[in-house]
Amino acid sequence: MQKLMLLLAKPICLLLVTLACTLIFILFFPPNSYSHNHKKHQDLMAARSFVLWLHGLGDSGPANEPIKTLFTSPEFKLTKWSFPSAPNNPVTCNYGSVMPSWFDIHEIPVTADSPKDESGVLEAVQKVHAMIDKEVAAGTDPDNVFVCGFSQGGALTLASVLLYPRTLGGGAVFSGWVPFNSSMIEKFTPDAKRTPILWSHGMADRTVLFEAGQAGPPFLEKAGVSCEFKAYPGLAHSINNKELQYLESWIKTRLKSSS
Repeated sequence: MQKLMLLLAKPICLLLVTLACTLIFILFFPPNSYSHNHKKHQDLMAARSFVLWLHGLGDSGPANEPIKTLFTSPEFKLTKWSFPSAPNNPVTCNYGSVMPSWFDIHEIPVTADSPKDESGVLEAVQKVHAMIDKEVAAGTDPDNVFVCGFSQGGALTLASVLLYPRTLGGGAVFSGWVPFNSSMIEKFTPDAKRTPILWSHGMADRTVLFEAGQAGPPFLEKAGVSCEFKAYPGLAHSINNKELQYLESWIKTRLKSSS
């Protein structure tokens, strides 16, 4: 009898330990806790915004990172920023010198009628779309995705948002230009045309002439795209705090909550 009790003791102990562990798990991790936490995570991701900043010719992503410190409003607490660097490529306007460049630029200053490297632009657009797709796949609402860029990065911004298949929060072009011909308009989807554009340009710009910036709104109007154009008297080929302050308020009015 004693031997039988000893034989039964081990399975009974294991059963009691299993029951105790199960009870503890149920008490501290109720069945709906995972779904609740998962839903909370989804809501946070949907509420988060994503700002992708594209630099100009010869620049780098890290050099532009201080820009994000100017966006101090509470609405940007959940903002994820990305400052990618362009690959090194030979650039025609700089006598073939190799430097960080999203695509080729044939001449400086850039005018409204300058030659366009459409194939290079389309290749760069695919890289930008991959960055956006990765963020959207992680759960960020496309309505909270904003692409911004200066000079060559501004031209790439315009191309990227207009050729993206979904509506984004917005595209902000600073001292940029239209990097392709009007024949490209037929590739813009109805959803892409609903992405609003902010275009800022210095009137004293001698690198990307003001006329190149002015050509933007008529091009976008022809395509059925909403564009707000802001001219800055005395501003050369650079970006100033006034432009960035306006960008902050412009993005804030377009952010979507998770509700």
